[in-house]
Amino acid sequence: MDTAVSARTSEQDNIAIERPLVYRQSAWTRLTHWLWAAALFFLLLSGLNIFNARPQLYIGQESGFGYDNTILQIGAINTPNGPRGYTDIFGHRFDTTGVLGWSGPKGYERPRAFPSWATIPSYYDLGTARVVHFFFAWVLSATLLAWLLASLFDGHIRRDLAPRLGDLRRLPRDIADHARLKFHHGRNYNTLQKLSYGVVLFVLLPLMILTGLAMSPSMDTVLPFLTEIFAGRQTARTIHFGIMVLLVLFFAVHMLMVLAAGPVNELRSIITGWYRTDSPESSNSSKGSA
Repeated sequence: MDTAVSARTSEQDNIAIERPLVYRQSAWTRLTHWLWAAALFFLLLSGLNIFNARPQLYIGQESGFGYDNTILQIGAINTPNGPRGYTDIFGHRFDTTGVLGWSGPKGYERPRAFPSWATIPSYYDLGTARVVHFFFAWVLSATLLAWLLASLFDGHIRRDLAPRLGDLRRLPRDIADHARLKFHHGRNYNTLQKLSYGVVLFVLLPLMILTGLAMSPSMDTVLPFLTEIFAGRQTARTIHFGIMVLLVLFFAVHMLMVLAAGPVNELRSIITGWYRTDSPESSNSSKGSA
């Protein structure tokens, strides 16, 4: 019995030595990560409720029946077989009954761009949706600004996120490794992580905030040039919606990578900060995984 316990303890010690734990995520990084996750969740679902008030997207300064600038429309029409939901994208119509345009419990369907399970609140309430949306928009904006200032001050951006020449040289190999679901667990982020996180943090999120401000008439006196930069409120709304789609895609890929790379290790890292890396023998370079 003692021999078995001793052998098991020895084996566990060897695993710990071979795959050491490193402190990868600071408390500040972990806090902002979860604040962004919560804010984006409520922004998405309340935003879809707001979109239901006018389920169309346009390009240009103006919109209406007299203009031919609609690029997306979700609605419902009556057919010989009953009401059907549809989605028009650049003039191409798709039947999306049951999900987009016409949805609801059997026998209680109704015309609705996005279904009730995908919106906050679940029923159509533009006023409540706007309150929720604007509150979490300020939470996201304030957190992003605070993170940016803190990360510049402590060197997190320069040390962990800025891609270096060596990272760019490893990019083809990183793409091939991810395509084969072959991951390297290290203290530092890999090239794909640096590039994707950089695009989200420095391009998509700021652009989403700016287009949101451009849609607000109250910003006309504060930032009168903002609407012109985005070629009108309707174009800003379309860009805002497009960024939402990209962020949802990023989230989906991010979660798939977390599951493929080892969810326990990844969640431990973003909850406690500690991350189990590859053994020095199995990898000579420090790379991240998800």
